[in-house]
Amino acid sequence: MTLTVVVADSNLRPLRPEFEAALPAGTAVRWPDPRDTAAVGTALADADVLVSGQCTATMAAAAPGLRLVHAAGAGTEKIETGALAAGTVVANTFHHENSMAEYAVSAAVLLRRGFLRQHEALRRGEWDSPVYDARAPWVDSLGAATVGFVGFGHIGARSWELFRAFGARGVAVTRRGDVDAAAHRLAWSGTVDDLGTLLETSDVVVVSAPLSAATTGLIGPAEFALMRPSAVLVNVGRGPVVDEDALFHALSSRAIGGAALDVWYRYPSDGHSGAPGTHPFETLDNVLMTPHSSGLTRETFARRAADIAANIARLAAGEQLHNVVAVAR
Repeated sequence: MTLTVVVADSNLRPLRPEFEAALPAGTAVRWPDPRDTAAVGTALADADVLVSGQCTATMAAAAPGLRLVHAAGAGTEKIETGALAAGTVVANTFHHENSMAEYAVSAAVLLRRGFLRQHEALRRGEWDSPVYDARAPWVDSLGAATVGFVGFGHIGARSWELFRAFGARGVAVTRRGDVDAAAHRLAWSGTVDDLGTLLETSDVVVVSAPLSAATTGLIGPAEFALMRPSAVLVNVGRGPVVDEDALFHALSSRAIGGAALDVWYRYPSDGHSGAPGTHPFETLDNVLMTPHSSGLTRETFARRAADIAANIARLAAGEQLHNVVAVAR
């Protein structure tokens, strides 16, 4: 079967040659500018497949023959499944866990060892080390840390494998509480009801839980009050899982040691400029700020592109698709 594929995800453009080469022979591929809604709509008119993390009701109406909407990532919350024709499959892919685990570990080391502070001090000619300045604090390695995971899916599990290599102790809480602690060599695991215990005992808290009504504001003022003054928070899940006001207060008042924030409360609506929140996090010296880039490596998207191409080949061959999230009814 010859298919028409519309790719409306700018992250895949650098991989266009590899992606197209992996598709079944004869596949027609269109690459409209994702920001040009009219161009996307025109491209979708006779499309069989849409590769995008977004499919609005307008896009769905423009594509009556659509059979597959494939996100080039895990998130499918911007795909309006209810607007799709009955039988249309929604699928996703992952492969971000390796890159995000690297981020979580490197950020934890940077913050826990005080490298941000030392970097700025030495640029001023000040040697912020207890060897040269008795007022400078001694710091601890990751091997002495308890790492608490709020969420333990692909990201949490892979991050723990790297943290464990440093000799750290690990604990985890999830919504369902179905993590096998022994199998993952964790000290213990539990449900979100055990979040307080995790926060009280952790030196590094890695947040990778997805955003939902239940997880919005999961870590707020009461939770920050439980954390150790030296603890560092690494949020690679979604910004609003951590209450913004409480987070800024905890950091600015030094109630916790620091934070690495890769997910935010505001994103640019157009272009690449804009404040990531309502508070001036950029004024704080105990925060590592990154633009939702922890999973953005070439390897991540090369593997995602390969997954998507393989699923399109299965569709053409009439085979069962992988990573199916939903089927429109």
